[in-house]
Amino acid sequence: MFKQLHPNIRVRIYTSFLSRIIGSMIFPFMAIYFTKEINATVAGILLLINVIVQFLAGLYGGFLADLLGRKKLMVIGESMKLIAFFGMLLVNSPLMTSAIATYVMMLIISVASGFINPAADAMLIDVSTKETRAFMYSVSYWANNLSMMVGLIVGGWFFETHFFELLIGLVVMNILTLWITIKLIEETYQVKETIQKKEYGLVPLFKSYQAVIKDIPFILFTLGGIAILSLEFQRSNYISVRLEQDFIPKVFDYFSTYSFSIDGIKLASLLTVVNTLMIVLFTAAVSKGIQEKAEQPIMYVGFVLFGVGFAIMAFSNNLVILVLASVILSLGELLYVPTRQSILADIVDDSKRGAYMAFSGFVFQIGKMIGAICIIIGEAIGGLSMAGLYMVFTVLGIVLCRVSLQRRSKGTSSVGKKPVRA
Repeated sequence: MFKQLHPNIRVRIYTSFLSRIIGSMIFPFMAIYFTKEINATVAGILLLINVIVQFLAGLYGGFLADLLGRKKLMVIGESMKLIAFFGMLLVNSPLMTSAIATYVMMLIISVASGFINPAADAMLIDVSTKETRAFMYSVSYWANNLSMMVGLIVGGWFFETHFFELLIGLVVMNILTLWITIKLIEETYQVKETIQKKEYGLVPLFKSYQAVIKDIPFILFTLGGIAILSLEFQRSNYISVRLEQDFIPKVFDYFSTYSFSIDGIKLASLLTVVNTLMIVLFTAAVSKGIQEKAEQPIMYVGFVLFGVGFAIMAFSNNLVILVLASVILSLGELLYVPTRQSILADIVDDSKRGAYMAFSGFVFQIGKMIGAICIIIGEAIGGLSMAGLYMVFTVLGIVLCRVSLQRRSKGTSSVGKKPVRA
């Protein structure tokens, strides 16, 4: 069935897979990089600003994708990324090292990603059908998790010792993805022949979200999603920084001939690999097992397991317990992700599905912002208090989603009234 997908879809899955492999060797560990080069507080502020920049660029990038075309914006974004990756390589070379210049390059990369992602997402919708869309997203989700797993394994072991070499790989891979995008991606959007100047402004952009903002149940459900997704981004922010600082390296000896050590960075990578591997292996089985069952209870159980797993990781330094915590949160993720997506599809107003789904995508960017802020908070309150904060996020996510769905079932929303399966 994969060969029956539109060539653009297959090419996009390939390029995303390749770029994520190298990117996952570097970017999940940049919080550690900036913490060591500057300090934890400044690192948190810098990463927060970076997420805000990508958030705003994504809003405008989605707008531009309908004005300039999908392929053109993707090529512009990939070109910007290549320039920024090459800049990162220069300022982290044997000749010089500059954390500030590295951060400037990261900002450019964030703007480029804000241009590429909405254009690519729109292109996938352009060339897919209702019958092929679910399969397309399943393959993409599996490929993304697999590439992240491979990248995190390599990055956890080589980020500190071979950062320069990893950046070389990033530059080479981006040259390849830029070439593939130019040569193999077909334009899927007919650009308007005449574009009024005012159409490029931010006012028309925000007007399209007015109806969404007035849908209170949907907003509450989105806020609940933000609370839960905020936990997801603790892994590459506070938790990775804490493990790097607090975890005492352990050496494992086998038959007195082979030994290897695990430090905080390698452990952070290992825990993420455990999570990703479980998702890659068990997504299909779990999804099949929860079919035709009440979605809301399964989603809430998933929230709890997800929160408990991250709460344990916020303070424990025991290797076995940390691995167990990663397994627990992975089970939670396997339960809540498909059920939440299904419920989300039920509650959106079909007549404005594009605006609703774009707004729903904000949970990732805001979750990243909270993740960056928690580096600063964690430095101030410590691991046990952060564990308590994570459970507050969990309870908040459950309460907001529950209230949202109760209001929706009572028909209190003025738009998109339809029942949600309990």
